[in-house]
Amino acid sequence: MSSIKPQISSSFSYEPQEEVLDIPQRSKPLLIGIPKEIAFQENRIGLIPEAVSVLVANGHQVLMESNAGEGSRYTDNDFSEAGATIVFEKEAVYKCPILVKTAPPVEADLPLLQMHQTIISPLHLTAVKKELMVQLMAKKITALAIENIKDENQNYPILRSMGEITGSAVMLIAGQYLSNFNQGKGVLLGGISGVPPTKVVIIGADIIGEFATRNALALGASVKVFDNNVSRLQRLQNNLGQRVWTSVLEPKILAKQIKTCEVAVGALRNDFGRAPIVVSEEMVAAMRPGSIIIDVAIDRGGCFETSELTNHENPIIIKHDVLHYCVPNIPSGFARTASQAISNVLMPLLVQVGDLGGLSEIIWQQAYLREGIYLYKGALTDFYLSAKFDLKYTDLNLMITSRS
Repeated sequence: MSSIKPQISSSFSYEPQEEVLDIPQRSKPLLIGIPKEIAFQENRIGLIPEAVSVLVANGHQVLMESNAGEGSRYTDNDFSEAGATIVFEKEAVYKCPILVKTAPPVEADLPLLQMHQTIISPLHLTAVKKELMVQLMAKKITALAIENIKDENQNYPILRSMGEITGSAVMLIAGQYLSNFNQGKGVLLGGISGVPPTKVVIIGADIIGEFATRNALALGASVKVFDNNVSRLQRLQNNLGQRVWTSVLEPKILAKQIKTCEVAVGALRNDFGRAPIVVSEEMVAAMRPGSIIIDVAIDRGGCFETSELTNHENPIIIKHDVLHYCVPNIPSGFARTASQAISNVLMPLLVQVGDLGGLSEIIWQQAYLREGIYLYKGALTDFYLSAKFDLKYTDLNLMITSRS
């Protein structure tokens, strides 16, 4: 059987085709609005004067509501000298295509929001309401949750910064409330020569737990760390560069350590939903009088059964002769540092948005930023919110790919 050789017809011409490249959009100036926050005890601001100065130098315009920065001890004059336009009407700020906030959108914002607006703010999954989400969708809003912003290394820079502030602040707060003047036990956090060190129990080995441990060790305290995840405990040991007492969450061991400590920190939380309660009321009742509990997971219900929500003005409640500090949003009590940390992430991001021609372009080119988007042109792109509220979910990757 003879093999048939392939033949090339002379009527065809074979030429290489040109590669189709993505044409970058032209840069465009942004109009950014920063309103004064009305949320209870929210003192932070998304862009500090130095960041505003950089944005203005890049051809962008920043509109600020008067006194928006006073909680972080920045004056209108500070922002005006940086190039921001100060206005006294909240409505004028809300007409900007891009809003930068440090508190989540609330119902009071809805009448002021514009169609097709972009909001860059926290989300606070546990507090968001279905009615609000439905109305944001109706206004075709694009919303970016700052706590879910990722960088090219797959880290969450703002979430980490707020965790570092909280973890560092926890030991300062504990030291303050252990003194006699604040109904505490009257012990110095740490230790001095000839006196046994203060005992600190930290529940949770993530960023907050790590920085609380660092500060407690630096002060000379005896620290014991619990977590329900062994790999987090291993990572904590590696990051600290020294051995520290660690344990998985075994109730009898935890109860024994809680009973004899002066400071107990609750920093354990689930990715979604309520924080797990790991310390019962019975365990709290067995603690030494004048000891202090600092429950930083209170924004998700708290790790201690006896925890109740408090605030920066009245931060302490006492149960079973044990002080409970259960203030959510601890970084807002250190607002200037927190504002600088947030601004350090948002300013370069906004410069990039302008350079690339819009938020759609930057999330097209930098896929790691997509996790922060929970609304895109009115479509709900967060699966957890979709399941929680029984609302239609849209895959952001498909929307971006189709360039809608």
